[in-house]
Amino acid sequence: MLTDAPEDTPATPGFEELGITGPVLKAIKDLGYETPSPIQAATIPTLLAGRDVVGMAQTGTGKTAAFALPVLERLEVSQKTPQALVLAPTRELALQVCEAFESYASKMKGVHMLPVYGGQAYGVQLSALRRGVHVIVGTPGRIMDHLAKGTLDLSQLQYLVLDEADEMLKMGFAEDVEQILAQTPVEKQVALFSATMPPQIRRLAQKYLRDPEEISIKSKTATGTNITQRYLVVSYAQKVDALTRILEVENFDGMIVFVRTKNETETLAEKLRARGYSAAAINGDVPQVQRERSVNQLKDGKLDILVATDVAARGLDVERISHVINFDIPTDTESYVHRIGRTGRAGRSGDAISFITPRERYLLKHIEKATRQVPTQMQLPSTEDVNTTRLNRFDDAITTALSETARIEAFRDIVAHYVRHHDVPEGDVAAALAVVAQGDKPLLLDPANDALTRAVEADNRPPRERAGR
Repeated sequence: MLTDAPEDTPATPGFEELGITGPVLKAIKDLGYETPSPIQAATIPTLLAGRDVVGMAQTGTGKTAAFALPVLERLEVSQKTPQALVLAPTRELALQVCEAFESYASKMKGVHMLPVYGGQAYGVQLSALRRGVHVIVGTPGRIMDHLAKGTLDLSQLQYLVLDEADEMLKMGFAEDVEQILAQTPVEKQVALFSATMPPQIRRLAQKYLRDPEEISIKSKTATGTNITQRYLVVSYAQKVDALTRILEVENFDGMIVFVRTKNETETLAEKLRARGYSAAAINGDVPQVQRERSVNQLKDGKLDILVATDVAARGLDVERISHVINFDIPTDTESYVHRIGRTGRAGRSGDAISFITPRERYLLKHIEKATRQVPTQMQLPSTEDVNTTRLNRFDDAITTALSETARIEAFRDIVAHYVRHHDVPEGDVAAALAVVAQGDKPLLLDPANDALTRAVEADNRPPRERAGR
């Protein structure tokens, strides 16, 4: 059976009418969810009724809540072995889906989620599994590792979700996905979500899903044409240094830097302050009064950078914001459109720069489709770019100081006194004073010692098949 739900279906029922109740309903209301998106309205009742689902939906239609809410609604908290497994193509998506589950389960007691992906120490995952986990969100490679080691028990699994199934197959995970499916109980509910439906996905659905309801969603498209979209391919480890270079070279007024988690807002704001930028964090845990103070400081020019989560930046309207940086790119295009819409307000032009890790390149085509614009790939500013900017600022600082004639006169006498008593040329004294003013940090970067550019160039090499472990 095919359910075709256009984006503007009239008279959408509320979450209560769809069957979401109690603590899950309270959590999503606290998060500001009011009206279900079309995929949520079509999928939630079907999953709550126990049917398997094949969802054809672009990233950005709200599908995470479409499968997460029914799972949490029926979770048996007393059962300590995993009840739900979500497979995702990348570590970034796995983390984002896991965090969504955590936010939807925030009013439930004793519910445990675990992201399982390559690159994280096994010890963290093993100790969590021993304590008991209800929902696991993971990449196929690392899930396969745990199954091979016997450290993951899927014998009591009741719900399995394949998220971005077409991307998993494109990345070479077809065999892993089938092996994982084969090691799960026959009696379980399966939801498969895919932006496209190639023959390989059809075969997978026919083999492992029982009489699924097919739900097709058309995605929304909208963003301002006055916003210039750019992206930089950069791995997670280089993001802070890459951001610092961009901040040095880019001519910005006010800026919002979006990150994925509440903790990251505080961490990144602190790192930016340590590098000399006026930055503050806003997230759902920051008291409303403090959030409003930070936003007002941004408006008044007392603060230049807000580091924010999606929830904290909802409805933020500050004309001074010239740039939005997606430090962590959202996998949900609605979030992307909302984020970049914080700039380019009141008819002004705006800039949106997104950091995309090599494994997140596939999100670019979702962004193109959602915004009807093709983001331009940008290069990391070079050491020469940074040095030119620093020298210009240094020149400007000298020019500004020279305009303060009274203070200049006073120091001219002091310098002349030094020159007479130490027989040192005035040029050398000026250079020595610049050293004193600059401190230990060198004024210019050394092009011969530019590890950051080399690392980013490596990230930009043509993508090969990635193992995801």
